[in-house]
Amino acid sequence: MAAVETRPQTVRAQAKWVHSSARKARLVTDLIRGRSVPEARTILAFSQRAVAKDIEKVLRSAVANAESRPDLHWNGDDLIILTAYADEGPTLKRWRARARGRVARIRKRTCHITLELAPNPRAVAATAATRPAPARAERSGKKRSPTETHVDQEEPQTQADAGLVEKPKASRRKPKSTEESES
Repeated sequence: MAAVETRPQTVRAQAKWVHSSARKARLVTDLIRGRSVPEARTILAFSQRAVAKDIEKVLRSAVANAESRPDLHWNGDDLIILTAYADEGPTLKRWRARARGRVARIRKRTCHITLELAPNPRAVAATAATRPAPARAERSGKKRSPTETHVDQEEPQTQADAGLVEKPKASRRKPKSTEESES
């Protein structure tokens, strides 16, 4: 049987017909791909390129999409930019007068900017660890069976902690000093 690939759930935003060439937009999207949202916002804020403002708008839109979806409710700071790319859009052809009655073509290029956001695996693990524990059985009125362990009891992590294996004792030998070894 063939292995089935499952893509992580993502949120995307796209800006079409942005008045910039795709090459110029790609230079900026390459900088933010794979980064967290706060880091990408910082990069875009300090970028000298004009298309960075358009990309920042798309990023804000994608974060708003992630935060407003009722089935997700992701925090915008816990997201990473999974994909960021700029495709070529239609080129507007304009004319410019030249010498001796001739014309020169001016190409006003456009691009489509797309960003996809996904939850950062590290941030998801951190928020899961800081989440409060679910309510215990006593509070909900249910009785526990005698086979269930108490939630507050901690199990030993290793055999040495349980007392099954004797812990190695620290060495009592003094290290050789450098003066003795030189003689």
